[in-house]
Amino acid sequence: MKRILLFILTNLAVLLMISIVARVTGLDAWLSQRGSTLGALLVFAAVIGVGGSLISLAISKWMAVRSLGVQIISQPRSTREQWLLETVQSLAQKAGVGMPEVGVFPSPQPNAFATGAHRDHALVAVSSGLFETMNASEIEAVLGHEMTHVVNGDMVTLALIQGVVNTFVIFLSRIVGNIVDRSILRDNAGRGIGYLATVWVTQIVLGILASMLVMGFSRWREFRADAGGARLTARERMIAALERLRAARDEPLPAQMNAFGISGGEGSGWARLLMSHPPLEQRIAALQAAAF
Repeated sequence: MKRILLFILTNLAVLLMISIVARVTGLDAWLSQRGSTLGALLVFAAVIGVGGSLISLAISKWMAVRSLGVQIISQPRSTREQWLLETVQSLAQKAGVGMPEVGVFPSPQPNAFATGAHRDHALVAVSSGLFETMNASEIEAVLGHEMTHVVNGDMVTLALIQGVVNTFVIFLSRIVGNIVDRSILRDNAGRGIGYLATVWVTQIVLGILASMLVMGFSRWREFRADAGGARLTARERMIAALERLRAARDEPLPAQMNAFGISGGEGSGWARLLMSHPPLEQRIAALQAAAF
């Protein structure tokens, strides 16, 4: 639950910051003075919503390295690192993409992630705990899962979806704010305290609903990545790796990287709508039932 709340609060904080910047710089007032034409408002929302997501995507590798303490392997310092580089290179060649950067981040829990704005210049990183929990064939399956994310361009697609939903959150919240300020609070200028308060409240509500849509896509792509990992390695290896993750009951990655990891924790009830990953039991069952 803490992970889900942190994810929601992070997204809402971004939207709130956008509102404050728009207010301080006068963008909201400029739009209001011009009648907040739908075209101008939609352009404003798209520039902020999609632009913010694309910036996040562009710095995703840098952010991952800084936030998780990823050590990029440029020259292998051990047989383990040499094996990791060779395995990722073999999978990249098999998948038909460029060799990604490879790194290890300190964590006792088994996890891994892939990120980056371009499929031929991605970053694949594993936790130090992955080596302590899984054998070589299981780790290879995990790497196959992450390489499938790279092949499918999942990082770009997720960023674009997030940008589109942010656009509509910004757009609709300002329309509602204008209606409330002009029609209910009788502020002809349409930019009083009622407008500001309504925009913020509406952004919170719509932001939560938007997060559900984004996480729905994130869960769907995990099934695809599991299937891709099974094809690149073997179904039995991918299932064994997921079984190992289920037994480990891992601690998820930080909120900003959670959707890119191999496992995102568990949830129940309504909280499942905000999970970035399906329950491991469902993923294992899907692999067992899949026809390759």
